[in-house]
Amino acid sequence: MIRDLLIIAALVVALRAPFLTQPIQGDDIYYLAGAQYAQTNPWHPHQASYLFQGRMVSMSGHPHPPLNTWVLAGLIAVVGDVREAPFHAAYALFSLVAALSMYALARRFVARPLLATLLFCAAPAFVVNGNSLESDLPLLAMWMAGMAVFVEALERGSGLWLAGSLLPLGAAGLAAYQSVVAIPILWLLTARKRPAWWLAYGVALAPAVALVIYQVAEASGGKAPPLAVTAGYFQEYGLQQLGPKLRNAKALVGHLGWIVFPLLPVIGFRTRWMLVALAWALIDWNPLYVIGVAGGIGLLMQDGRRFGWWPQIFFAAALVLFFAGSARYLLPMAAPVALLVADRFADRPRWLAAGMAAQVALGLALAWANYEHWAGYREFVAAHRGELAQAKVWVNGEFARFYAEEIGALPLARGQAIRPGEIVLTSELGFPFAVTAGGGQMVEVARHEIVPRLPLRLIGLGSRSGYSDASAGVRPFDLDWGPVDRLRLERVIERKPTLSYVPMGAPEAEAHLLSGAYQLEDGKSRWMGQQARLMVQPRAESGKASATVYVPAAAKARRIWIEWNGVKVAERSIEREGLYTVVAEGINTGWEAGVLTVACDATFVAPGDTRELGVVLIEAGLK
Repeated sequence: MIRDLLIIAALVVALRAPFLTQPIQGDDIYYLAGAQYAQTNPWHPHQASYLFQGRMVSMSGHPHPPLNTWVLAGLIAVVGDVREAPFHAAYALFSLVAALSMYALARRFVARPLLATLLFCAAPAFVVNGNSLESDLPLLAMWMAGMAVFVEALERGSGLWLAGSLLPLGAAGLAAYQSVVAIPILWLLTARKRPAWWLAYGVALAPAVALVIYQVAEASGGKAPPLAVTAGYFQEYGLQQLGPKLRNAKALVGHLGWIVFPLLPVIGFRTRWMLVALAWALIDWNPLYVIGVAGGIGLLMQDGRRFGWWPQIFFAAALVLFFAGSARYLLPMAAPVALLVADRFADRPRWLAAGMAAQVALGLALAWANYEHWAGYREFVAAHRGELAQAKVWVNGEFARFYAEEIGALPLARGQAIRPGEIVLTSELGFPFAVTAGGGQMVEVARHEIVPRLPLRLIGLGSRSGYSDASAGVRPFDLDWGPVDRLRLERVIERKPTLSYVPMGAPEAEAHLLSGAYQLEDGKSRWMGQQARLMVQPRAESGKASATVYVPAAAKARRIWIEWNGVKVAERSIEREGLYTVVAEGINTGWEAGVLTVACDATFVAPGDTRELGVVLIEAGLK
């Protein structure tokens, strides 16, 4: 047993040591925002707010409770700042807890517990996502520890061991909402082993109890319960609509087969049901996807009674709860999948060893490609540090934010104007949005393509990988030599207005828009927020100010008005959907360029759209 534990610990160290300097990536920045806020409000870190895709949001609506944020807050308090190596070294402990818990479970279920544990550690999501600062590994560690101690309690009939499972199961509840899926699994395990042990059924509720306490504690100050805020964001962003749910299901079936090397379940669980995978080739013909679907079908067809139907219950819950189809969602399934495969190949240990070795090699290769992707942002900012330090810098795109913000850059808000002399750093992959040049002109000063040396892609421009998000494709990963992202630095230079009246489809319109108007649509109009501001050049000392807007049925605005240099000059009520023009006669404008503002009294957010929308602006200016 000691030998086995040393081998497991050595593998975990081997998987984590090369990536101690892993750059800050993905959702790390949001957890770190909460952790920084926790330095002043440690009991309520998710009352933090931050810009997400250009819109201010509350972290109370984050789809994960605050355990991970607390861990990061503690590390910041100890280390003093965000530093990659000590943070990743600390998070490696979660990997070790998960692996050792897996070994404890495997000793109860299979003849070759060491090989089962090594298979578990070889899961690509364990290898790759274990190098992030997101909540996946804390959740997995607490989930696995709770499961292992609970199963040991059932085997021994020990109330002491049962009490020992309360802490990790409760902590799992504070790591992720999906932790409640453990409850029916633990109930079924109890019903199979000790059906009359009612205390065990109660202890299994620990994740739900922890979540209820969290909701009550957060709502006690008069704020909305976090789940209510989360549900509101899900509705606003359209995350629970049918399209995302179907993509989620398609991707997760493929990911399931790649938890272990897919040839193992395909060979070990041969069934005619795997022919269904050929039909899934209509979704994506790529063999990486089809073989993953076949392996996933084989796994789901297995008898899971010994494991409390753990694989089937968690996978069904994943189809219902999730929306992005990410491989990391299935990490709590890695244990029963590894146990099923290890049990089937118990008499063929070389097959297990070969499958584990192949999967470790794949996982490390994916992790290295992922490392080089995120290192590209760090290196680009470092290379242009001098330029960025000499001007006000805005970041347009989620993926380039952390290292730029470290040296003083700020995230860009939707509809915000950029002033002459300021710089915009844009990531094409990181959900950028149209930028208003504030009456100036955007001039590119630097450009860089991030191209990892290995052609493996977890996410990227042109990639059809669904590893992180199924919106671009459903493959477990993709093969591509192209760039994963393109970065560009643009400086705004001053440009004098030339038009007095600005149709939104005019080629010169961009140079006249200061703020509040979004990108051109159908060649002639732009959605605006609560107000849109334009710089215009009068043609006479006095004239007529005018704005024409279209009010869709979904708009909430009931009044629209125009201002000249901050003074309201005309207003009109809105009665129903339609085209409206607001006109102010005899405005004393003078000959100097000035600011015309078009404003409305209310905005709304359309499902699946993060913009605050007022009305549709067609043209505005002086006549």
